[in-house]
Amino acid sequence: PANVPTLMATLKINVGMAWIGSIMGEYLVSKEGLGYLLVYGSQVFRLDLVMTCTIVLCALAGVMYALVALLEKIVVKNYR
Repeated sequence: PANVPTLMATLKINVGMAWIGSIMGEYLVSKEGLGYLLVYGSQVFRLDLVMTCTIVLCALAGVMYALVALLEKIVVKNYR
């Protein structure tokens, strides 16, 4: 129980890092997905495509961060 706050803080940080890791994997080997669209958009000078993918990724990371923060409130409340 004493490690729950540390675990939740670690989860909040790693949510964004998980998105970075999956997009980097798509950069290297994928033929579809947001990572591929980012690379393709930068190669053909489609800034709108690159920025849209970036905004989508930020929104997804923000939603996942909010879910972890909500989970933290629920779990920490139960341990007090």
